[in-house]
Amino acid sequence: MSPDSDNPTTGLMAPLSPVMVALMDELSDVMFCAKDAEGRYIAVNQVFVRRTNERSRRQVLGRRATDLFVPELAERYEAQDAEVLRTGRPLRNELELIRRVGGTPGWFLTAKLPVRDDAGRVAGLVSVSQDLRSGDADDATMDAMARLVAAVEAHLDDSPGVPLAVADLAALAGSTPAVLDRRVRKVFGLSPRQLVLRARVDRAAHLLTSTTTPLAQVATAAGFYDQPSFTRTFARLTGETPSSFRRSAR
Repeated sequence: MSPDSDNPTTGLMAPLSPVMVALMDELSDVMFCAKDAEGRYIAVNQVFVRRTNERSRRQVLGRRATDLFVPELAERYEAQDAEVLRTGRPLRNELELIRRVGGTPGWFLTAKLPVRDDAGRVAGLVSVSQDLRSGDADDATMDAMARLVAAVEAHLDDSPGVPLAVADLAALAGSTPAVLDRRVRKVFGLSPRQLVLRARVDRAAHLLTSTTTPLAQVATAAGFYDQPSFTRTFARLTGETPSSFRRSAR
């Protein structure tokens, strides 16, 4: 047994490609980090360092969100982490405000994925947060988009079989259809209909990877008309049929 075999950081870094970690430093508007199961940062890129009050990676590694961000936001980040670590399910398309202690806020779109060790246990997570400043969206736009994303998710929970028209989406976001289209394209790079479709496919992918729900029921829960239409759309957007996607995840 090697001297580092019981080191949780070593165990977590093993599944992460060194090339991938190095590539994260080439990104100019995406924060990247990896955390162990205790919430300590074990890898970050330079964009992440710049969003803290620290000057170097060395000053960030080994610390937690509560050491680097304002308390109310750090609590939210750690709650997200805890859910990913507890369930083993990814977090995607989370619209959030990231603020360093004493610094200015910035809107980001965040994804967090669990990292498993050789035994299949969740050993930590990786996170990427895309800076949305490049779209120059104002706070009113970002607030409307946050409400829209939450409303679409709630609709999938309550009435997945009821289609959402663009007029419905505009009402959820508190805007006209034309304003909605501009805002969604600016923030997400998608049309409103594409945004809803992505939410439905994300819901289906979650059910496929975390449950044994039959495919027909997955199709219904994700808002598809029937299983054949679900299979065609899912395969077109992911490159795999739902059944092969589920097998690959296992």
